[in-house]
Amino acid sequence: MFAIIETGGKQYKVQQGDVLYIEKLNVGEGESVTFDRVLAVSKDGGLVTGSPMVAGATVSGKIEKHGRGQKIVVYKYKPKKNYKRKQGHRQPYTKVTIESIQA
Repeated sequence: MFAIIETGGKQYKVQQGDVLYIEKLNVGEGESVTFDRVLAVSKDGGLVTGSPMVAGATVSGKIEKHGRGQKIVVYKYKPKKNYKRKQGHRQPYTKVTIESIQA
């Protein structure tokens, strides 16, 4: 059984026991979170899709930790104009373990 959920402007295909790295959520570590924006659920060999969401379907998970991803370097320049800008970025994330899917 799997579900397709939407969080942080992205869509994820999840199953029970999966570990996800998603956009940062304002929930403490060790707490549980419920995703109610479920786009599709597979059950009993069939796929149930919503328009746009599946009514009454939820996916619950547990927050493992919060962190920041690897640093990327953003470098801009214009040749022959003495224009250079160097900037770094680390995207914050939340590590979530999927516990159950209710359809």
